[in-house]
Amino acid sequence: MSGEHLTWRKSSQSDEEFNCVEVARVAGYAVAVRDSTDRDGGALFVRLADWSALVSALR
Repeated sequence: MSGEHLTWRKSSQSDEEFNCVEVARVAGYAVAVRDSTDRDGGALFVRLADWSALVSALR
């Protein structure tokens, strides 16, 4: 699956040069993560449960 038809949201912690992360929800079962400075470089797809666990652990 490519990320071309997803609605991407840039992280509030991103800046213009470093730490540039965008995320998009994929049909209720996954989250796609990509580098917003390299949008053609592909995306990492993570199961929604795993993404939720990661975000909870980081808070």
